[in-house]
Amino acid sequence: MKILVVEDEKKVARFLKLGLEAEDHEVTNAYDGESAEKMALSGDYDVIVLDIMLPKKNGIDVLRSIRGSGKKTPVLILTAKGSLEDKVEGLDEGADDYLVKPFAFAEFIARVRSLGRRSGSDKSTVLRVADLELDPITRKAKRSGKEIELTNREYALLEYFVRNVNRVLTRTVISEHIWEYNFDTGTNIVEVYVNKLRNKIDSNFDVKLIHTVRGAGYMMKTE
Repeated sequence: MKILVVEDEKKVARFLKLGLEAEDHEVTNAYDGESAEKMALSGDYDVIVLDIMLPKKNGIDVLRSIRGSGKKTPVLILTAKGSLEDKVEGLDEGADDYLVKPFAFAEFIARVRSLGRRSGSDKSTVLRVADLELDPITRKAKRSGKEIELTNREYALLEYFVRNVNRVLTRTVISEHIWEYNFDTGTNIVEVYVNKLRNKIDSNFDVKLIHTVRGAGYMMKTE
C-alpha cells in the first residue's frame, strides 16, 4: 500500500516508516500540517496516518480539508491526545480510526492493514498504461499478460511513472519521491533504476513506455 505518515517528531516518523516498509508498504513522510495537506490532496494514498499536534496546521484542520475535498482515503489518527472529547472530535471530523500514543506496534500495523483493505475494496486496484498492468494491492506488474519480476524499489518507481503518465518527472522529483532524501546531483541512482525498468518492461516490446526528455527528466507515454 501507499501510506502517508504525518508526524512532526522525526524519530517517531522514521520508526513508523521503517516498520511499515518492513511490511512491504511504500511510505511517504510529512512533518507539518501544511505539507501534509498538500500531499494528501494531490497524492493517491491507500491510508493516511495523521498526528493532531503538528506545526503550521493542526491535524484536525488537515482532516477537515481532506474530507472537504471529497477524498475518502482512510485516515488513522495517531496522537498523544487521548481524551474522550479528542477521540469524538477526530472521528466526527472524518477519521476512520483513532490510536493513542504510546501504542503497541503490532496493533498499529493491524489497524493500518484493516484500513488498507477497506480502501482497496472501494476502488479498482488495476492501473493500466497501454498493455502494462499494475496491481497496487498485490504489487504485481504485467505487460501483454506476462508477469514482470520487480524489486520493491523498481515497483515503486514504475507505479510512480504510471500514476503520472504523460508528465515529465525530473531526476530530483523522482529521487525525493522514491528515496526521500535531498537529491545529490553527484549520484546516478535514478538513471540506474530507470535503466533497470527499461530492461524489464520495454526491451522486448515494440512500443516503448519510458522516454528520456532531454534536459528535463523522464516521461511515461505510449507515443
